[in-house]
Amino acid sequence: MEDTPLKERFTDWIHDLQDRICNKLEEIDGQKSFHEDQWTRDEGGGGRSRVMEKGGVFEKAGVNISVVHGVLPEPIKQRFDVNHGWFFAGGLSLVIHPMSPMIPTVHTNYRYFELYEKEGGPRKDAWFGGGADLTPYYLWEDDARHFHQVHKEACDPHGRELYPDFKKQCDEYFYNAHRREARGVGGIFFDYRRADKKRDLEDWYQFVTSCGEAFLPAYTPIVERRKFEPYNEYQRYFQEQRRGRYVEFNLIHDRGTLFGLKTGGRIESILMSMPPVVRWDYNAHPEPGTPEHELVEILKNPREWVDE
Repeated sequence: MEDTPLKERFTDWIHDLQDRICNKLEEIDGQKSFHEDQWTRDEGGGGRSRVMEKGGVFEKAGVNISVVHGVLPEPIKQRFDVNHGWFFAGGLSLVIHPMSPMIPTVHTNYRYFELYEKEGGPRKDAWFGGGADLTPYYLWEDDARHFHQVHKEACDPHGRELYPDFKKQCDEYFYNAHRREARGVGGIFFDYRRADKKRDLEDWYQFVTSCGEAFLPAYTPIVERRKFEPYNEYQRYFQEQRRGRYVEFNLIHDRGTLFGLKTGGRIESILMSMPPVVRWDYNAHPEPGTPEHELVEILKNPREWVDE
């Protein structure tokens, strides 16, 4: 198995993981299926985008994969501070916006990048990145603890220092600095994981696939627990307000969204992460003592959700 090039193994894995995630989400939703678009990139490669809308549980869910290659665009050279001529990039990215405000939104992304001097040349550089984070509208602390615990258990066999490090990076990254609050209750986040003295690329591949496999057991039990929780019009209204914060982060701070828009990426795939119904009310603040106010207060300071 290890004799197969790493980029081919990663490509096979994200295709298989996309299938399994979509199958499970369709099973949970019970009403709608994913619509699939297969697309090609003129410069090389393509992807498979899958979106479910207006389902019984999920108002909008997108699970996308892309595997692209070609001449390294100048903006990428500038961003990564490299002079290589050719690249490969593969990744899986998903965002799920449930209908019920009692079910949190979730985001996951795992990616692998290789650089070469020229097409067909030997690999000169490579790294992994990714993570997963949870964005509740009404917080059950057990749900946050479960999401973090499953990801900690995925990280720990590869190094006990990884979960606390990547949890901290997640708290720092998914932060709306202009609002001085986190986007949600975090998870894990990492980038530019290259081979070093402690771990080679194979070790990082095993780590990333372990984290990717953690998505379904981390998220779907939360959905199953909360999908029958009753909610009212005000709670739905508050969810739409909080979704506005999600949009603000993606368009103001998210590196992947901004990078895709600046480099001619596929717009429908890039903006798949946007929730379908959002609102911005002027100077809106929840009343102190309410669950809505409690959530906003929690998002002002990162919390530890599992015991070390």
